[in-house]
Amino acid sequence: MSMQQQYQAYKNNSVTTASPGELTLMLYNGCLKFIKQAVRDIEEGSHEQKNINIQKAQKIIQELMVTLDQKADISKEILPIYDYINRRLMEANINSDKEILEEVMGLVEEFRDTWKEVIKLNRQKQYGRGAQA
Repeated sequence: MSMQQQYQAYKNNSVTTASPGELTLMLYNGCLKFIKQAVRDIEEGSHEQKNINIQKAQKIIQELMVTLDQKADISKEILPIYDYINRRLMEANINSDKEILEEVMGLVEEFRDTWKEVIKLNRQKQYGRGAQA
């Protein structure tokens, strides 16, 4: 098995064994990766690749919107922000606007960092209870 095949197998295993919280974190990180690449694409004048990467980021945001638990009170606050990010990504794509991408990147980073903290607190709570038993 080649190194590339081993890495791909590792990545596939990481996704299939991840918790829902970890999957959400992976989505945020993937979205950031595509936005950063789109910024580089704009700088390099690669409009086709910019379009592809922004669309990938949009698909991730749309997936986060669809999978949002509508019963949770916080969803009413998060959904409009996801919608805003999606619209700004569209605008950045049409205008090849790096400033918009930087703005959106900041919002996604805030979601990602908050989500990391939630995972960390949940793990502490989970393992804290296990230690008391």
